[in-house]
Amino acid sequence: MMQIQGFEISVIEAKRFSKQGEKLNNIRVDHNSSVIQINKLPDGNAMVDFRFTTNYVGMGYIKIEGQLVLMGEVEPVIDEWTKTGSMPADVANLVHNTVVPNCIPTAMLVARDIRLPPPVPFPRINIQQQKKAGTASSGMEVA
Repeated sequence: MMQIQGFEISVIEAKRFSKQGEKLNNIRVDHNSSVIQINKLPDGNAMVDFRFTTNYVGMGYIKIEGQLVLMGEVEPVIDEWTKTGSMPADVANLVHNTVVPNCIPTAMLVARDIRLPPPVPFPRINIQQQKKAGTASSGMEVA
């Protein structure tokens, strides 16, 4: 059974494009959680580098990057990541459902500080096991 240990944020980047007092109607807020890289650690666990982005279309963005440690039987996960750029659905759900709830509060504070709307409602993540086909993914992204 896989477990997450050692969640850490290492980068926070944010920008507001709109000027103070500028009114924008129907603001679209998109969330994206993606895994950048997975590496094996000397202790047999895996380091997962992630990026969480909240994009306020035409208004600004908040990008949060960090790492978490994946514990358990990591060899098959690393092998699949190396070959296909994706993870098994159950591991992807575990990783993304750890990243999103840990990054949203930070994104809310940053949004307040740079005067962007709060990034809510929270996105729900449920990655389905894809049918085996001849197409390879260039990376795991969840919108």
